[in-house]
Amino acid sequence: MRLLLVEDEPDLGMALEKALQRENYIVDWVQEGGLAWSYLDQGWVNYTLAIFDWMVPGLSGLELCQRLRARGSSLPILMLTAKDQISDRVQGLDAGADDYLIKPFGMAELLARLRSLQRRSPQLQPQQLQAGDWRLDYGTFTVITPEHQAISLTAKEFQLLEYFMKHPQHILSSEQIKNQLWAVSADSTSNVVAAQVRLLRRKLGEYGHSDLIETVYGLGYRLQPHPTHAEQ
Repeated sequence: MRLLLVEDEPDLGMALEKALQRENYIVDWVQEGGLAWSYLDQGWVNYTLAIFDWMVPGLSGLELCQRLRARGSSLPILMLTAKDQISDRVQGLDAGADDYLIKPFGMAELLARLRSLQRRSPQLQPQQLQAGDWRLDYGTFTVITPEHQAISLTAKEFQLLEYFMKHPQHILSSEQIKNQLWAVSADSTSNVVAAQVRLLRRKLGEYGHSDLIETVYGLGYRLQPHPTHAEQ
């Protein structure tokens, strides 16, 4: 799950980034509202959650909310602020924030509020994702094969397979995969996608399914799930 964090306090931003990464979020952390808007406006990556500090340089968190809602975006947004008056909370919620957290706060509460946002938007975190006879289980971080074998996955393997299963039989370039599954600030090498695909194939190969993800030479990779019984 990819999250945009807009926070200009370095210590807090770093702490939030680390805590979110431990919870298996892919985090893009920026410290200025204009840059945050460029990430959102370009549309080269799909965010599923956002955390905006109200008072950041450039565009404020409030203005980011207003811009997103004005163009019809339903991106779930958690607003962080030191403003604790009821009128401030009303203003933030009216601008389009889905929830509001007053500084200082506990990390456990922030994570709980993010989980709450996900529950309100069940499409963000379904119980399972299916492609052909393959099922990805969010509760156990496993993929279930057509033979009903459960394969445990690392966080990055899970994210990679999830991306493929959301785009079955589509050719996905290395650049597309890298943009979606690695943070902008990540120190990733040019072959990081190929290396991660090899690791995932090796694990699937232990169960006889190394051919699930095929290489389309010169273009990228494609998931070829077995058809469901209804499609046969």
